[in-house]
Amino acid sequence: MSAVEVINFGCRLNIAEGEAIREAVGSTERLIVINSCAVTSEAERQVRQTIRRMARANPGVRIVVTGCATDIHPDAFAAMPEVSALIPNKAKGHAAAYLPDWAGDLPAIFTPALSGPDHVRAFVEVQNGCDHRCTFCIIPFGRGDSRSAPAGAVIETVKKAVARGHREIVLTGVDLTSYGPDLPGAPSLGQLVERVLKHVPQVERLRLSSLDSVEIDDQLFELLTSEPRMMPHVHLSLQAGDNMILKRMKRRHSRQQAIDLVARIKAKRPEVAIGADIIAGFPTETDDMFANSLGLIDDCDIVMGHIFPFSPRAGTPAARMPQVEAATVRARAARLRERADARKAEWLKTMVGTVQPVLIENSGNGHTPNFAAVKLAEKPRAGAIVSARITGTDGTSLLADAA
Repeated sequence: MSAVEVINFGCRLNIAEGEAIREAVGSTERLIVINSCAVTSEAERQVRQTIRRMARANPGVRIVVTGCATDIHPDAFAAMPEVSALIPNKAKGHAAAYLPDWAGDLPAIFTPALSGPDHVRAFVEVQNGCDHRCTFCIIPFGRGDSRSAPAGAVIETVKKAVARGHREIVLTGVDLTSYGPDLPGAPSLGQLVERVLKHVPQVERLRLSSLDSVEIDDQLFELLTSEPRMMPHVHLSLQAGDNMILKRMKRRHSRQQAIDLVARIKAKRPEVAIGADIIAGFPTETDDMFANSLGLIDDCDIVMGHIFPFSPRAGTPAARMPQVEAATVRARAARLRERADARKAEWLKTMVGTVQPVLIENSGNGHTPNFAAVKLAEKPRAGAIVSARITGTDGTSLLADAA
């Protein structure tokens, strides 16, 4: 193995932070860094399993663990004999934290993390942490309160990505739409996006990670629906389609607000594809409440549904609520996936016969601007944007030839 090996779990933000870790640590010693995730109990189990496997395969090599799991359950990971040290999430990008005698000091400036050159899309961290406390979510306890990277630092990081050859940039964070209130002048996410597009005109394609629908203000809405370099793909953190369940989750939007937002987006820019997170079987969810979430897939024209069966996390309010039977949770998740898959299949059919600009990934396949997956008969080089004539669909991806 190379001198430093970073193993990432979880979200896009962790991927970007993993590269920041690799750059910070350098190659001064043989080291394995486990960049953990704690979004579910299963994620933590996989982290522990990987730690043990890496220790067996690399006897004597120092193993350092960082990420959300270590902030939430530090004692459990510190007790593992395979683990040499734990690094708090806030310190993971700082070189000194990986030294055996690190004292815990941190720089005051939030430097955005950037994913590695091996990723066709460049993930740029602009925000971290979360000030909200959804009743099902453990992540704020691992990431801390919301904090934002200064616009100048974000712009410089985007310039670095463009200079490296990335043709698509993804701005990412834990609660992306909460960007800005902690900075001087309290800029919004919309203002940040506008500055990136203005000061880095070489950006060809700009995409945003998951958005909280209630925080999409007029400026961000206009950019999403009017700016050609903004990709026509909006992923919303909806979580449920029933008002009572939304209240018990401590979400800040109603079912109708979500529907109205999507209707406004589609009226202004019809080609925008809607993705959404939906949780199946949240505590107290009745059949009628579930039916409202199932109906949301059609009502919000969700063509990319990320469906999660509810998994109680110890320490969250939802874990103390009356639970839905596990078999029912699984069955509801399956029905949500079936409905989402059916809607996606119909959406893909509407693009057959069109010519799409496809960003090619390492597999030789790629994605359209609205994030439809494309399988090409030819395999162009990764990182290229090619014109592809859509000839058909297999139900989950578009099939295409070079135009």
